[in-house]
This record gives sequence, structure tokens and C-alpha cells, in this order.
Amino acid sequence: MPAKKILIIGPAWVGDMVMAHSLFQILKQQDPTVQIDVAAPAWTLPLLDRMPEVSEKIALPFKHGQLDLRTRIQFGRRLSHEGYTQSINLVNSLKSAILPFVAGIQIRTGFLGEMRYGLLNDIRPLDKSVLAKTVERFIALGSDKEKCLPPTPQPKLLADKTNAKKLLTKLGVQLEGKKRLGLCPGAEYGEAKRWPATHYAEVAKAALDQGWQVLLFGSDKEMSITSAINQMTQSRCIDLGGKTKLGDAIDIMSLCETVISNDSGLMHVAAALNIKLIAIYGSSDPHHTPPMHPDARIQYLALPCSPCFKRICPLAGEAHMACLNQIHPKDLIDQL
Repeated sequence: MPAKKILIIGPAWVGDMVMAHSLFQILKQQDPTVQIDVAAPAWTLPLLDRMPEVSEKIALPFKHGQLDLRTRIQFGRRLSHEGYTQSINLVNSLKSAILPFVAGIQIRTGFLGEMRYGLLNDIRPLDKSVLAKTVERFIALGSDKEKCLPPTPQPKLLADKTNAKKLLTKLGVQLEGKKRLGLCPGAEYGEAKRWPATHYAEVAKAALDQGWQVLLFGSDKEMSITSAINQMTQSRCIDLGGKTKLGDAIDIMSLCETVISNDSGLMHVAAALNIKLIAIYGSSDPHHTPPMHPDARIQYLALPCSPCFKRICPLAGEAHMACLNQIHPKDLIDQL
């Protein structure tokens, strides 16, 4: 039999890509000789660089939300010479199924999604009551559909701590011989997943007073949040907001003992780095996308309006953002 060579059509969200590592591990457990290549948006590739199961990382050139049919067909034709024996599509959109079809991959696996009859020829049933977690859905696509799901392995990212220390030196940051706390106050999905900056600042001040170094993580879109938190602590934090790329942030985060994070991509990164983690949930559901670490602690109030999955809280008055506002900083400070 020819060696298996699988093309994964990977997700665009950082957290989902971290969870996809459980699938990659399962595929290697089933067949250690399998070659796993992943095609995904370019910004997710630093995650794949830290997953040894992945052989080739293919940056997709398509803009988010655009069909761009001609480019997809051209890209798919280039992949037709790679000898893939199967594709597994972790994205449920119609356009994501075009590339494996044009590439002529013999087995094209995925959930039905947006009416993908013909484009997929190994359509798996999706019972959301059975496959409640995103990670379980990923694993189901890589497993024998006639058998029970195998145990879910914890995603694990390999970080380069030497690179992290070089980066911090370049940024003029001196690491001191004390415990380090990482705070991740952003969430690209929307404000309904963000614990208030004032709450983060209270935790940061308490940690600083207890002798911790506090590092603030965030993308360039979250610089205003990390800056505001740092100002509320009299600039005693190490503000990395907008100063690191994703790969750099992963390496630097690996130097932290503990991370406190909203439900975001960086939350899943922290879990995959085997760091002590406190995860804060507001509009999202910790039963659907929990941090994949057995010791992670979850702060979730489960109010009658939760989870609403909204980007912006639709309620007014005292009920506005209550699912996050009513998680008190002291509750997290006590856990430090």
C-alpha cells in the first residue's frame, strides 16, 4: 500500500488550530508513517511550526470571506501533483471544499456544512449533542466512523525559550528571578468575551505587590487594552501588546508560571504550553471550547442569559456584561 499523505484544510482561528493538534496526534497514533500537511491562513502557520506532527505548512492566499474561485482552482491544480491520498476539511464552508476537489484527492472527508455534496465524498454525520466539543468534531473526522472516538490527547506546542529570552532582551525587558504571570485581556471575537480591563488591572496590581512579574499579551488590535491596564498599574507591567508576532508570543508565554486569559486563542496556547491557567468565560461556552488542559481552572457564572455567543452584549443596565463584570478580581487573586 502507498504511504498515506493527508491534506488538512485548517481553521482560521488560533484557538481552533491549537485544538486541531489533538487530531494530528491521533492520526500519527493510527499510522506513524502518515504525512500530515496543513493548508491554512498564513497567520496560523507559527502554531504549525510548533507541532512536530505536521510536515508541510501551506499558506492559503485567499482573503477572509471571499470566494475568489479562479485563485482557488489554480491553487488546487498545483496541489494535484502532491500525491495526497485523503483530505480532511476542518472548515464547514462551501468554498473551503473546492481546493481538495480540484486537486483530485481521492478521499475528501468532512461534515456536510454548506451543502457540499459532490465536493466531499466522505461526508460524516454531525450530531452536536454527541460531539459537543470542537476538538471532538475534529477527532471524529480523522477516526473510523464505525468506532467510538479515541481518548482526546492534550494539544502541546513546542516553544523556544532561548528565542523568547533573546526577544525580550531586544525589547529592553529584563527577566527577574521571580514568578511570572501572563495576562491575556483581549479576544478578537468581540467585547462580550473580554473581562474588564479594570478587573485585570486589580489582579495585576495584587500580583505585582506579591512579587510577581506581570506580562501583558495582545495583538496590535489590543494595544489600547494592554496599555490601559499598564497605566492603571503605574506602568509596572511588561506591556507586550502589539510588540510580538504570534510565534514570538508563544515562546515568551512559555516563560510564565501562570496565565489568566479570556476565552481566546491565547488561552488555548497557554493550555498547550502546559502552563497553569485560569480561563474566563462570558458570552461563550466552556463546555464547547474548553481549555485543553486537565488542571485548567474555569471562571464562568452560567447566568440565565449565558452563553449567548454574541460579540457585543445585547442587554442594558446592570445586566449589561454581567456574565463578566460579576466575576470579581478577588476570586482570581486568591487563586494566585
